[in-house]
Amino acid sequence: MEIKGEAKLLRIFLGDSDKLGHIPVYEKIVGEARKANLAGATVFKGVMGFGHDSRVHTAKILRLSEDMPLVIEIVDAIEKIQQFLPILHTIFEEANCGGLITIEKVEIIKYVKSS
Repeated sequence: MEIKGEAKLLRIFLGDSDKLGHIPVYEKIVGEARKANLAGATVFKGVMGFGHDSRVHTAKILRLSEDMPLVIEIVDAIEKIQQFLPILHTIFEEANCGGLITIEKVEIIKYVKSS
């Protein structure tokens, strides 16, 4: 069986050294996404990037301890994504860290194993 439909992709850009207390912000976001019953979340670690300050972060051997870029992607129905945005806002406010959040329209193709 194939299920298709329009949904939203929530993409969150942040650094791997961003913390909320002792918890990495990316772990807090994924945990909250799970509590909110979102379809899933995936965290990607970048090997190079820069943000608002134009400072390049890279995985070169001598700079491994630098703040590496992360991207979290979550795809779900628009209503569920919209309900999750205030939670994200609170996390970023409490962590006092920078980040970028984008939302775009996507088409879901989900394959379900037939019985």
